[in-house]
Amino acid sequence: MAGLCAAARARQLGLTPAVLEKGDRPGGSMLLSSGVVWRYRTLEEFRRQCPAGDERVQRLIVERLDDALAWLESLGAPVVAAKTANPLTEGRRFDPRGLTDVLVRAAAEVQLGRGLVPGTGTGPVLLATGGFPVRLARDLGLPLRANPWSEGDGLELGLARGATTTPGQDEFYGRAMPAPPATWGEGEYVDHAQLYGRHATVLDEQGAEIEVDPDDWSENGLVQEIARRGGRAWYVVGRDALDRPTPYGTIAEAIERARAVGGMVREQADGTLAVHVVAAVTHTIGGVVIDERARVLATDGTPVEGLYAAGVDAGGWSTGGYASGLAAALVLGLAAAEELAS
Repeated sequence: MAGLCAAARARQLGLTPAVLEKGDRPGGSMLLSSGVVWRYRTLEEFRRQCPAGDERVQRLIVERLDDALAWLESLGAPVVAAKTANPLTEGRRFDPRGLTDVLVRAAAEVQLGRGLVPGTGTGPVLLATGGFPVRLARDLGLPLRANPWSEGDGLELGLARGATTTPGQDEFYGRAMPAPPATWGEGEYVDHAQLYGRHATVLDEQGAEIEVDPDDWSENGLVQEIARRGGRAWYVVGRDALDRPTPYGTIAEAIERARAVGGMVREQADGTLAVHVVAAVTHTIGGVVIDERARVLATDGTPVEGLYAAGVDAGGWSTGGYASGLAAALVLGLAAAEELAS
């Protein structure tokens, strides 16, 4: 999303960018997402939710997202919902396929099957490769819940050019998904997430309870704790909770989707259901350090000449918590294009 937004805005401003897409289709993990682009209502709430994050970039997202959403709508991006269901946040939900198609048309030139390598092109470079979730998932022994091409090419190029990195290189945003022998793919990334840990007793594989923080509204903290304990856990749910809502139907419906893909659901003697889940990596949280103009910074705090980063290649804005990757992609993509055109 970051690269496409940057290219679309750059063309509006009279530049002629080229989008180099490593994969065989445009859209990256945006195409596989729920399409919700959101921000916390206030900077103070953003700071509370992501206390170790870069306040400069957090402020930029809060201040610029509303206008950026209006820009997306002006391009014709199809809105599914005009607000979020979370009282802590504001934003829009777009149809991911429609959003991708609109941005590809506005970007005009997307070269498929072309990864970013040192020496590519002669002008400034914007890193927008989706972070390194493929590599992190492999290192942690966890499944991937993202596009298969985000291996850290942007991070490696940035490091080769002298970039410094943010804290949180081992942090990620993810979801609890049905554990093997369940099989799921891109079509199940969104609605097969088992997003009801707050209504369950959560046990690790040794039977020890994992405490669920009631303030962990996204359950991303829970997923990372499951990852730290080996990656798998059991959600034990009482039958009186099965009618409770999740973002994608009731808990009962989420459990049935887990069953449908081969997940383990045990009916226990006390009437509860135990669902086997695995932590799955969606995107990384650490990345290269940038300033408010999306310029990549060196270890001495000065900009690396001709190098920019957006989306989750630019780390630090959600360190210690969780915030919208699509919002960071949109805002930072626009900021990079406008800086390049200035």
